[in-house]
Amino acid sequence: MMRTNYCGHVNKSLAGTVQVLCGWVNSYRDHGGLLFLDLRDRTGFVQVVVEPSNKKTFELAATFRSEYVIRVTGEVKPRADMHVKTENPTGEIEIVAHEIELLNTSVPLPFEVDTTKNISEETRLKYRYIDLRSPRMVRNLTARHRIAQTARRYFDKNGFLEVETPILTRSTPEGARDYLVPSRVHEGMFYALPQSPQMFKQTLMASGIDRYFQLARAFRDEDLRSDRQPEHTQIDTEMSFVSISDIFRVGEGLMKEIFTEMGEEITTPFIEMGYDEAMAKYGSDKPDLRFEIHIQDVTPLFAKSAFKVFHDNIAAGGVVRAIRAEKASEKINRTTLDKLTDLVKANGAKGLVWFKYLDGRFDGPSAKFFSAEELAKLQSSLSIQEGDIVFIGADKEKTVSNYLGVLRKELIKLLGLKPQKKWAFLWVKNFPLLEYVADEDRWDAAHNPFTAPVEEDIPLLDTNPGKVRSHQFDLVLNGVELASGSVRNHRRELQEKILGLMKHSKEQAALRFGMLLNALQYGAPPHGGFGMGLDRLTALLCGEESIREVIAFPKTATAYCPLTESPNVVEEKQLKELHIKIVK
Repeated sequence: MMRTNYCGHVNKSLAGTVQVLCGWVNSYRDHGGLLFLDLRDRTGFVQVVVEPSNKKTFELAATFRSEYVIRVTGEVKPRADMHVKTENPTGEIEIVAHEIELLNTSVPLPFEVDTTKNISEETRLKYRYIDLRSPRMVRNLTARHRIAQTARRYFDKNGFLEVETPILTRSTPEGARDYLVPSRVHEGMFYALPQSPQMFKQTLMASGIDRYFQLARAFRDEDLRSDRQPEHTQIDTEMSFVSISDIFRVGEGLMKEIFTEMGEEITTPFIEMGYDEAMAKYGSDKPDLRFEIHIQDVTPLFAKSAFKVFHDNIAAGGVVRAIRAEKASEKINRTTLDKLTDLVKANGAKGLVWFKYLDGRFDGPSAKFFSAEELAKLQSSLSIQEGDIVFIGADKEKTVSNYLGVLRKELIKLLGLKPQKKWAFLWVKNFPLLEYVADEDRWDAAHNPFTAPVEEDIPLLDTNPGKVRSHQFDLVLNGVELASGSVRNHRRELQEKILGLMKHSKEQAALRFGMLLNALQYGAPPHGGFGMGLDRLTALLCGEESIREVIAFPKTATAYCPLTESPNVVEEKQLKELHIKIVK
């Protein structure tokens, strides 16, 4: 090894010893004939002092600039009390250089290592090898490493086997577009990169592996956002002979160990909530439970209302729901109320009724349409207090849930509500199994086609498929979908029945899902599992908004890599070998 220690690991316990350190020149200062260098590696930095009496070394050090790579041999000495910097791990010592070796120079940098201020993301990604030197990015990648290793240790001690599944597989309809890979050997045929290891991990259960996991790479050709990348990593697991509660306990144990490793405290078991309750109370299937503001059903209060909009909607089978925003009158003016009305209209609402409660009475453009009795019942039912604003929506249940959920999120921002806790985990379960696609006259999987229905709802597959609840679940953390999974169909006939409702004929089902269907008929056990986003989990623990900040070499929002300049054109010879012609 070229060094005896890392820069950030040198402390006063090593005083009097000679250490050999390697790294980058983080900064350079000339103080009255003494040269001071901050030497940096991924563990931190340490101050190096170069004295003029050491003429050869001093002359060499005087030529150094930022990001030169050097090797320093020197004695560890305590700093004078007046120069101690307790905020730095190495702030009590310095290295008095005996010898310095220049290992490499650096041209001027396109941006400073320790700042991203006013630097475009594309520039940071183009020079990612510089960006990754920053303490922030080193911290993020170190956190990712620790999370991954903790997951591996957890699964190993709980009897799971790490099994790698293929990257080159066949194209299957799983919700997003596949990335296709043309085959040179099989003319006109294509592999697909896996959107998930779903069918392989279920096949492993049919193989008797019993408990599987891997840190799986997944690929999806979809529009990108801050939490989307064309390639991402999920902590993937599947287990046999389990119920949904067994899967929850495994997931909670994993979270407990990871958060403990990262110095965070969480409480288990997590809250469990049905999909219908989550949508009714929060207007979202991934609600952020850190904030005590929710949607309340007030349909019975207005069942006989003279307000035609409410009356007609209830008569048609719709609902009336409300959000109470505490003390919001001081922060939300009429202009903002109009903007909130436009917001809900953009999300499916026909309009929005609102009241301010001031001086013991309701004030608002719609107040005159309601009786004193109705308003009194509203005030009592919602415990409305002076200065509150109440927002009321009426429509079909799903429509109201959607736009009031958007309104709830916006109110949290506008009111500057403080989270009641740091980490709010939630299991959302019993999602609908199927959803109707009207323009194609068929049912489609609400999540994935392999999810098992709730047992007592199976007869509804023949009479009312839209009412069938599933064993699909999500793990939500602070309003972010962290993991998704389910108990699966383990019998071929039930799986084929569900695929039939999705308008897959038996022949089409065999063509697209034959590997799994065949495995199910040879004694597949009951099984289930989940896939958890490693990127999302790491971003949350690191306090980052975008998963690109916790991935070493991510793509931009247009799925482009500035570092490698990909995707890009290839040579005509390569296209001919793959039997491909580009048509412009």
